[in-house]
Parts: sequence; structure tokens; C-alpha cells
Amino acid sequence: MQNTMTNVLERVNSPEDVKQLSLEELNLLAEEIRQTIIKRVNITGGHFGPNLGIVEATIALHYVFNSPIDKIVFDVSHQCYPHKMLTGRKESFTNPEKYGIYTGYTAPEESPHDLFKVGHTSTSVSLATGLAKGRDLRGGKENVIALIGDGSLSGGEAYEGLNNAAVLGSNIIIIINDNDMSIAENHGGLYGNLKLLRDTKGLAENNFFKALGFEYHYIDEGHDIKKLIELFEKVKDTNYPVIIHMHTIKGKGVEAAELDKESYHWIVPGTLDKKESCSFVGESYESITADYITKKYNQDRSVIAISPATPGVSGFTKEFRDKAGIHYADVGIAEEHAVAFASGIAKNGGKPILAVMSSFIQRTYDQLSQDLALNNNPATLLIFWGAISSADATHLTCFDIPLISNIPNLVYLAPTNKEEYLKMLDWSVEQNSYPVAIRVPVGEVITTGVEDYTDYSILNKFKVEEQGSEVAIIGLGNFFELGKKVKSELIAKLGIHPTLINPRFITGIDNQLLETLKENHKVVITLEDGVLDGGFGEKIARFYGSSDMKVLNFGAKKEFTDRVPLDVIYQRNHLTPELITEDIKRCLS
Repeated sequence: MQNTMTNVLERVNSPEDVKQLSLEELNLLAEEIRQTIIKRVNITGGHFGPNLGIVEATIALHYVFNSPIDKIVFDVSHQCYPHKMLTGRKESFTNPEKYGIYTGYTAPEESPHDLFKVGHTSTSVSLATGLAKGRDLRGGKENVIALIGDGSLSGGEAYEGLNNAAVLGSNIIIIINDNDMSIAENHGGLYGNLKLLRDTKGLAENNFFKALGFEYHYIDEGHDIKKLIELFEKVKDTNYPVIIHMHTIKGKGVEAAELDKESYHWIVPGTLDKKESCSFVGESYESITADYITKKYNQDRSVIAISPATPGVSGFTKEFRDKAGIHYADVGIAEEHAVAFASGIAKNGGKPILAVMSSFIQRTYDQLSQDLALNNNPATLLIFWGAISSADATHLTCFDIPLISNIPNLVYLAPTNKEEYLKMLDWSVEQNSYPVAIRVPVGEVITTGVEDYTDYSILNKFKVEEQGSEVAIIGLGNFFELGKKVKSELIAKLGIHPTLINPRFITGIDNQLLETLKENHKVVITLEDGVLDGGFGEKIARFYGSSDMKVLNFGAKKEFTDRVPLDVIYQRNHLTPELITEDIKRCLS
């Protein structure tokens, strides 16, 4: 009997195949999916703990509901690997030659079982509520299910979605996957109620979800397929809003991941093969940031570091967080609140340092503009990973320059090395005139060994690093090093000794310097590690618009790329020294 039921996954190519399996086969399928995820993610890297924790629930969902007629919306997509394996895409997990053919996030272009491209958090309930309203408007009858992790409940959109879903008056099933974790530990008042509900097996009178008006069901055995199926069948086809509060274990099936849930949320290739810690050893801009903040709050009790539930992005390790005490605040996955929170701290005499990943700062435009810049409160924002990248379409980090640099009052700085970064950071924390954002350099630490004595209160003053003629290279932030390479290429190939400029300021231009370049330069080129439209280079081009100066802007085309190799992006945007030099040569001729 055992032999006939091994390799169940081989027989599953769609949700219809799942529905044909016995309970014993379903449990075997869960084990096969879990082992497949462990093997594949250890080879490729990816979201590990979240996917291991949702295996049984995903199988039960596809056993009971009729996807894609019934619609399942995943929050963040951190937990969609089992779903992809059951909806015709298992080859990307079982066949090493095809490991990379599908993205790690839900993607409608891959399958009708995926409703949305989703990579940012707290969106599933709002999206599902919209699907349900659309169904009601056309007289449909399908189930709409939102699967949201407890960590995602800290985001403001989740509350907005719940608030409206509760009064929908028709079918919507919201599954709260409660593993008592965000990426790191959960923070916020809601989690006290979630714990109370877990401790009382859902029987506590104090119930956040019931207070909103939902029918509430608790299941403590979030890895028991039989009990999950029974509960899902109970709520299927209901004509009112339902909450299922499901307790699971993040990292289920791998002891190390169950014990260290934060480190195993997302892993690099080969993590499980290493006998020692795979954490980065050595100086990084993240460690420089953490060390600076630690030193600063020991000198000044008004300093506080803030993270919107992504401490790993900025080097805020557990050790850093534990030592910082009141000088560290995790506000949950709530970037909008984080900006307003920082503005309030600054207004009342504190010195907030908010660290955010470039992709996630996109969620805060109104708060940057209204709550922070319009009020001109001197908070410091650190933008990490800002660069053209080969990331998924949901996590691109090349749009922050146009977003931040065009808001009045807000000063956006681009250091090129460690010394500049530390000087800018200290100036920002100590000054009281502006809100300041700093685009933290990406990649290996570059150090000059020479302390930076620049007075950054003199805004928009560019630095001429090397004086030349005929061609001026303005290399912003990360791309200053590219500027150096272009200079060498121009000398070698064209015999031109160009001027090399480090602008340092993204939000303004040095009119005086740009005017002097007209005297002995024919071409000005700008290099920025981000999208060109609305970016830094266009400010330079606009300055020279009425003159004879030719301007070439180099950066990324405005587009959503999806896991495109970085060298391919660089080639097609002419972001190599050789291609830039060829463009300059054509311009001069």
C-alpha cells in the first residue's frame, strides 16, 4: 500500500487532482511539498519559513474551494510556493533546470489561479473586498478568500480592508495565518489580542474581529489537514464576512527555522548546508549605520532608530535592538505611520532616524509630503538598497529618486563613500532646518580614509573631484564609481580629460558650477542609479535647455523589470564605460 502512495506530487498537476486524493495521500502530499521546498530554496534562495508554515492550509484550500472560479488572494506572496506547486507550476520546484522559470510571487501572467502581482504587504483584504464587490455587482456566487499573515495585520491598509470587508454583507473569507511572527517579532497592540485568542483557543470574550462584525472561527491545529478541510467546508459559500484565525508554525518541519524564525524568513543559497552561521562578517553600510546610532544614543538620549518591521534591511540585528531599548522602535509593517511617527518625534525634540528599503518608501508619498515636508520637521530618513536591480517586479528599488527628490523642503543626499555617509548622517541628525533623506550606498564599503569636513547646510553645493575640460561627468551616489571608469575610458579611447563631479545633493543643482562648465565644456553627462524620468539628470538637462551645452542622461528606462539580470539592464540602458564613451563620441562629432 505504501508504494502506491509515494510520489503523490507527481500525480498532482491542478487543484482537481488534489480533490481526488484520500486524507492519507493529502498528508503524504504535504510532506513531499515541504521536502521539495526545503531542497529547492536551499539551492536557489528565497522565502523559506513562511512557505513551510502554510503547506497544509494550501492543500486544504485547494481541496475544498474551486480555484480559479473561487478566488484566493495571497498577502505579500511570501507564502505562495505550495500554491504554485498545486496549480501547474511544480516543475519550477522539482526540476533544477527550471528552478527560475517562475517568480517567487503570485503572477497572473503565469496562471489563472493567481489574481494579482503582489509583493508589498497588507493588501490582500482590500483586494479581496474589491473582488467580492465586483462579484456582487455582476450577480456572481464564487467564494473570495484572502490569506493574510499576522505580521501583515500591522499595516494600515489591512485595517482599512477589514473595516470595509466587515460590512460587505456577502461572501468573503479572510484567513489570518497566525504564526506569531512578522519578518522579525511582531509589534503592536493587536498582537496582545491575537495571543489571548490563541491562549483561549479563540474563546476569549475580548475579540478584535468579532468587534468589527465578522463571524469568527479559530483553529489551533493549522497543520491538521483534516480539521482544516472541515472548517473550510463549514464556511464555504456563506453569504456574510468570515474570519478564520489559524495558528501555524513558521518554518514548520525544519528545527533551525522553527527556533530562529527571523533568520530563516528568507535564506540565501546553501544556508542549510552551512554548519556555522551564514551571517555576513565584516563592515557594511548596515553595520556602519547600527554602530553610528549606538554611539549616538549613548551620547544623546533623544536619538531613536525606527524600522517598519524590516530591521534586517538596515542592519538592526536582534543584538542591536535588544541593546537599544527605548532608542529603537519597530512600528510594524506600517511605513506610512513610520514617517508620521518620525515627524512627530522630531517636532517634539527627538532625533528620529527612520530606515526604510527603497521599494517600501513608495508606500509613504503622502506622509513624506504632508506629515513631514510640509511641516518641515527635521527627521532623518535612510533609504536602503536604492539602485537599479535584478529584483522581482514587486521589489524594484529604482524609483525613489523621482519620488523623494521632487518634494519641497525635503533634502535628499547621495554619499559615495563611508566618510561622506557618516558626515551626512551626523549633519542630518544634528540640524533642525529640514527633513533629510540619505540614499545609503549599495554594495561593498568604499572608504577614502579621509574625514569629510563638508558643511552640508550649504545646500546643493556640488564637489569637483577632478578638474578637466570638454566633457563633464556628474556621477551621483552609487554611480560615482562608474563616473571614474568613464573618465578613464575617455582618456584612453578619446584622449579627453574630463571633469569629474560628485553632486552629493539629489534635490537641487549647483547653478554656479553648472554655469562655469559652459566656459570649456561641450558635453555634460549625468549618471544615476535609478529611473531617469523625473530623476536627477533631468534637472541638469533642464538647466542647460536654453544653452548650447549638450547633456546626456544615463540611468534606467521607466519600466517594471522582473528578474532581469543586472548586466542585461546595464547593456540596454548603455550603463557601461564603453557604451557611455561611444555615446559621448557620437555627441561630440
